[in-house]
Amino acid sequence: MRTTFRRQVTLILCVLSVSLVLVGIGLRIFLSRSLQKEQFHSLHSTTNAAESVVRAYPWFYFNSGDLKMNLAVAAASSDNDILLCSEDGTIWLCANHIQDCSHTNYRLGSATVRRIYEGDTDVSSAVSQIYGNKRIAVARPVYSALGETLGILLVSVESSSATELSAKALRIFAVTALSVLLVIVLTLPFLSRRETMPIRDLAAAARSIAHGNLSVRVPTGNTNEEIEELSVAFNNMAVSLQNVETVRQEFVANVSHELKTPMTTISGYLDGMLDGTIPEEKHAYYMELVSTEVRRLSRLVRNMLDVSRLRDQGIPKEKMTAFDICETAGQALLSFEQRINRKELNVDIQMPDLGLRVHGANDLITQVLYNLIDNAVKFVDREGTLRILISQQGSRAVVTVGNTGPVIPPEELPLVFDRFHKTDKSRSTDRDGAGLGLYIVKTIIHAHGQDVYVSSREGNTEFTFTLQAL
Repeated sequence: MRTTFRRQVTLILCVLSVSLVLVGIGLRIFLSRSLQKEQFHSLHSTTNAAESVVRAYPWFYFNSGDLKMNLAVAAASSDNDILLCSEDGTIWLCANHIQDCSHTNYRLGSATVRRIYEGDTDVSSAVSQIYGNKRIAVARPVYSALGETLGILLVSVESSSATELSAKALRIFAVTALSVLLVIVLTLPFLSRRETMPIRDLAAAARSIAHGNLSVRVPTGNTNEEIEELSVAFNNMAVSLQNVETVRQEFVANVSHELKTPMTTISGYLDGMLDGTIPEEKHAYYMELVSTEVRRLSRLVRNMLDVSRLRDQGIPKEKMTAFDICETAGQALLSFEQRINRKELNVDIQMPDLGLRVHGANDLITQVLYNLIDNAVKFVDREGTLRILISQQGSRAVVTVGNTGPVIPPEELPLVFDRFHKTDKSRSTDRDGAGLGLYIVKTIIHAHGQDVYVSSREGNTEFTFTLQAL
């Protein structure tokens, strides 16, 4: 099976080969035209020099040795051939062969002569017939100072020199192009392994994840930016999957753990009523106990689902509003009026007189306050003190819920916000709780990007959290 990389390289090689051929053709055309243009420029320069020489001599001196010698010098210095023709196009002399030149007395065609007098300087075809090989030639009529026609100058050079130079340049280009293609072909296996190895690692990691190994990761630090982005995205996906799986396993384990005791209790009560162990007159009492356990299970599952949703999705933006934290705390406190009165508690409330507006999810913060006050009322001594302190420190609102009574052991303090953790191992004091209240508090406050912490010493326990003040 051909890999995508090999197919792409093959396509690139084909495109590169075609491009090099087209560049070669374009280079040949460019060189040919440039060299031809340069040669025409050289021929015109030589023609100007030869014209100056011819105009220095009257027509009756055209056979003089001085004229022939000067034209020969001009031809030799420019490496061009110079022919001097009469007015009707008959060749008088050849500057390159002063004596016994075979071109002498050759006559140009009347059409060619007419074109020369009309200003057409390119006579390459006619001069090629004279020399018997392909040449580039220009012609110009020569006039005296009085305007008399002295003759026609033909200056030419073999086109093979331009063709040879162009061919050499193309050979160099062809050798260079083939060398480049050869280097690409030779380095293709190395490049293929280097470029496809990260993709192979990704494929192997994906197969491992498909088989349940969510801890697998692919190496990062690739020089290829796209592969690096893909590797980072893959690792992030693997981390997310692992977190989801961890949450799922924790949820199942925790639910199994917490459901075990109440389900056993419910099952025992129901079995006792069905088999007659529990007398019929006590059925109502035990059904009430079963109902209490069912409600507790319902709260437990609902709380766990809420926490999982918060961890996965965060707080929706539409729920983040401005509200008065003092008013919210007062309303939460009113919910515990009967319990406070039953324990004959002293309530110490310290809040700003004008209230304190904060930014957050009011419903969730109400739940935080409810959970903290519930814990404080549950563990405070009879006739003890319940405290709610609200103040502003810089850009933050600081809310503290505290109580007097037994303190939390120092070794337990780092664990109080953990899921299903209870400081009372026997659960005799907190038998109605599921160990989720403080975990929910931490989850909600952290979802707001704020902090929550606890202190417990010298008969006072305080839970403090912060919010963004407005």
